[in-house]
Amino acid sequence: MIMPLTTTRIGPDWPCQVKAPGSYDWERSAAKWLRELVPARYAGYPALIRHPVLLARHAQIQVQQEIRVARTALQTARADLPRLGLPESVIEHTIKLYAAEVLQLQHIARSVRAVTDALAERGTTGR
Repeated sequence: MIMPLTTTRIGPDWPCQVKAPGSYDWERSAAKWLRELVPARYAGYPALIRHPVLLARHAQIQVQQEIRVARTALQTARADLPRLGLPESVIEHTIKLYAAEVLQLQHIARSVRAVTDALAERGTTGR
């Protein structure tokens, strides 16, 4: 039986797009998933390509910022949206959308943390 190269445990927050730590090519799958979370222009920076843990750090910051934006949109929707002339049904739907987005982003943030921890534990600093 082949044992994984890391002691990181996969929990409910581990993204299904990323292979298990220690499995063949898992760092590449992690980097691919992380690149999808940051603006496209960042995905081409050599430092982020060579150091997946650095890419993970940037993804953490990016997702935290998106959470702040979604929370602000949620908190201000009831006051701001009526001034745009939107019907109440659209406003209510939008509030539910923002609330769901905050929950989804929080889950993504936990997933990024799990991947970051696994990359850092592995000492992944290059290819």
